[in-house]
Parts: sequence; structure tokens; C-alpha cells
Amino acid sequence: MTDEACLLTAGDVRALAARLGLRPTKALGQNFVIDPNTVRRIVRTAGVRPDDVVVEVGPGLGSLTLGLLAVAQRVVAVEIDPLLAAELPATVAARLPDRADRFQVLVQDALRLTELPGPPPTAFVANLPYNVAVPVLLRLLEQLPSLRTGLVMVQAEVADRLVAGPGSKTYGVPSVKAAWHADVRRAGSVGRTVFWPAPHVDSGLVAFTRREPPAGDRAATFAVVDAAFAQRRKTLRAALSGWAGSPAEAERRLLAAGLDPGARGEQLDVAQFARLARVASP
Repeated sequence: MTDEACLLTAGDVRALAARLGLRPTKALGQNFVIDPNTVRRIVRTAGVRPDDVVVEVGPGLGSLTLGLLAVAQRVVAVEIDPLLAAELPATVAARLPDRADRFQVLVQDALRLTELPGPPPTAFVANLPYNVAVPVLLRLLEQLPSLRTGLVMVQAEVADRLVAGPGSKTYGVPSVKAAWHADVRRAGSVGRTVFWPAPHVDSGLVAFTRREPPAGDRAATFAVVDAAFAQRRKTLRAALSGWAGSPAEAERRLLAAGLDPGARGEQLDVAQFARLARVASP
């Protein structure tokens, strides 16, 4: 199916916003994509297939929604702004009338999402609001185990943190927690001019592919991760003293897990954190 006629141009986006009396708000992270070529690139890079059920968070005025719906079997959009959510079905019906029955919008906060109606989603593709990008991504990976793959557009700095590996200066809590769920990789950069209003920072594309998590309990592992990075400059023996109850007990657990008490959190990968959490479990 061609998307030439259905995708929103910069003029379309501004006209829609004017008709709705919409003024994009920083609080909701509203920076709308106005470039059809960027939409095509995202859909192509995400590898969306005709049998995919795609979940999109923060669809806004529908720029990316239309590109996804032109390819996927079904798109479920999660939008927190009721004004935008109410307009989306009409935009879809006007531009992709033969696929309107494959689209559904939920007026909901994605950070409270627990499940979606209809067939289990297989892909997550979104232009995520900068201020909630990491928690939204982790929430959906946790709550929607059927997600096989995905691509999110986030602030460039956040993209770097999500894909960082052990030993990197940008490696931290988001890196480890994302790695628990999936193989995560950088999939490109996006400039500021493709948005309206233009943000003050560049964006990055982050792709993920679901994989089996390490053996162990996710919540217990994440508790160790949070403690280890709360004081980055300290050794694990010191940083984990509160988590373990004392520096001596932290050292005992680290040694039992085959880890160096003098190492720092940024040196451990997700499997090592999981192993440490397992040692601590009764």
C-alpha cells in the first residue's frame, strides 16, 4: 500500500493543530513529527511487518500512526491528551479509510498501562515524550511480554544511555534495566527540524529485540542495580552496604557471586547483577 497520500505534511500538522486550537505543551513532551520521510524511515528501520500488531505511545496528531497503519495489521495508540485522542480516529478515517477498522486509540497514561485490548501486541514503535521515555519503555517491556521487537525515538542523550555497555561513561540504570528485557542498539540519529515545535536537542533511534532475561527475579535484580548506581564513585562493597545491611555483608555476597568487592557498578553487566541478586535471595 502506498503512503504518499496518507502521511501528514508540515502544513497538515499545523492546520490540524490550528483547527483544534492546540498549543503543544512541554509538560506532555509534545513535539510532533512533520516530515513524511522521517516517518517512512522509522517504519522501515523498525521492520514493521504486515502481520504485526503495533502499540504506539504518544501518537499526537497521527504522523507516525498513519505510517504504521499503512503497513501493520493493527495499531493501538495510547494517548494521554483527550483532545488529541478524540481527533485521531477521524484523521485515520480520512486518510486511510480502508484501514480505519484496524486502528484503536486508548486515552490513558502509558505509565499505568497493564494490558491492551485485542490481539497481543508484537511491536512497539513510538516517538516518545522526552520526559518519560525511559520509564515508558521499561513499563511496556515489563507489562507486554508479547512484544517481540520495537523502535523508539528519544532524546539523543537518552538513546546513548539506553544502549551503553559496561565500562562506558553513559552506562547506568537505564542501560542495565533495558538489557534485562532485550538486546538494545542504536539505530540512527534524527535532527531537530523534523519536529514542530523544534526541540532544543537532537533525537536518536533505539531499536530492541526481545530475548530471555537472565535467571532470577527482576525486582530483586533491579533493587541491586538501583543501589549500585546510587553512588557511582563508590566501590560495590560501599555502594551496596545499605542494600545488604553492612559493608561486610555486601562483600560476602559479592564474593559469593564471584564478583570483586572493589569493582564499581558500571563494570557489571545485567547477568552479573542478576547473579548477585540470586545470591542474596533466601
